[in-house]
Amino acid sequence: MLYPYYWERSHTYGRRGPAAMSAWEKGEADVTKQRSTVLAVVTLLLASVLAVVLNTGTAAAHGAMMKPGSRTFLCWKDGLSPTGEIVPHNPACSAAVRTSGANSLYNWFAVLRSDGAGRTRGFIPDGRLCSGGNPGYAGFDDVGDWPLTHLTAGATFDFSYNAWAAHPGWFYTYVTKDGWDPNRPLRWDDLEDQPFLTVDHPPVTGAVGTVDGQYKWSGALPTNKTGRHVVYSVWKRSDSAETFYGCSDVVFDGGNGEVTGINAPGTPPSSTTPTTPTSPPSGGGSCMAMFAVTNSWSGGYQATVTIMNHSKAAYGGWLAGWTLPAGQTIAGLWNGTLSQSGNVVNVRNAAWNGAIAPDGETTFGLVVDSPGTNPVQPTVTCQGD
Repeated sequence: MLYPYYWERSHTYGRRGPAAMSAWEKGEADVTKQRSTVLAVVTLLLASVLAVVLNTGTAAAHGAMMKPGSRTFLCWKDGLSPTGEIVPHNPACSAAVRTSGANSLYNWFAVLRSDGAGRTRGFIPDGRLCSGGNPGYAGFDDVGDWPLTHLTAGATFDFSYNAWAAHPGWFYTYVTKDGWDPNRPLRWDDLEDQPFLTVDHPPVTGAVGTVDGQYKWSGALPTNKTGRHVVYSVWKRSDSAETFYGCSDVVFDGGNGEVTGINAPGTPPSSTTPTTPTSPPSGGGSCMAMFAVTNSWSGGYQATVTIMNHSKAAYGGWLAGWTLPAGQTIAGLWNGTLSQSGNVVNVRNAAWNGAIAPDGETTFGLVVDSPGTNPVQPTVTCQGD
């Protein structure tokens, strides 16, 4: 083996092994070797630090508008199934999945540009606004009969934006101009020049990483709007260049946030104050409930409960309940109002899904923390009223 320092000298004095080196030469070689070792360690440390910095930079926030629901969020809600697959029924949603793949709905909260830095016009091309120019969501730029949220122009509305991963930032909401053409992909010239509402770093409520984790704020909807429009949202993070974009299809027809065009309403839980349950409803009548796990992981699962009316008269409301298996806790619930006492769980309908026609049905969903990988599923009973 030739020491680095001695290798240079060997061109003049010839190749000699370490045994033939003078004490001074050996000392110089040892110093050189130590320097090389230190340099290698420093290089390794710098690479590790760089890796941490890069990983931190790519740790993305995730979220999407829930009220009024974005295309990806409402299509996800439309596609939930007892098997855990996401298979939307809405024609526009189905077409978007054919273009962008099912991953676009499994990750409905990730319509983002990591290099966005809050940029809009001139950065996102015309016709690509709803995908934010992200090719993984190109199908959501297309024209179609998307799910609609029904609103009242000028009314105060309770907005919510999912915080699947929470980060601070600003939220900007725009609306389309009067006379815009819904039969072509959205362009920048279709939007009003200024946002009708801007929110500065709203707080997070609910469990982050679930549909209950949300940024919430109230504000006035644009005035003098009628018919179909698009509410365009931009979430600009203040701790990163990452920026989220989304289209929420709405119709100004005097509505109060009702959703049409999907199988189940895509809105968060009602704020109605529940009563404390003492036991689940007795069941055994015309109301039937089915509990189905739609997704599971080590330590928890997501489930959908279907409430069915098998009577000849319409329900004006319903109540479902069950005894929670040992070790399980409810982490979040939507499309219903939860009340719980000990392990007794009751879920009352929300304001928008209480009415069930004869032989009709509705659903609510929940996330449960549960030990192990094969959780016990409860038996749910229900009553219609």
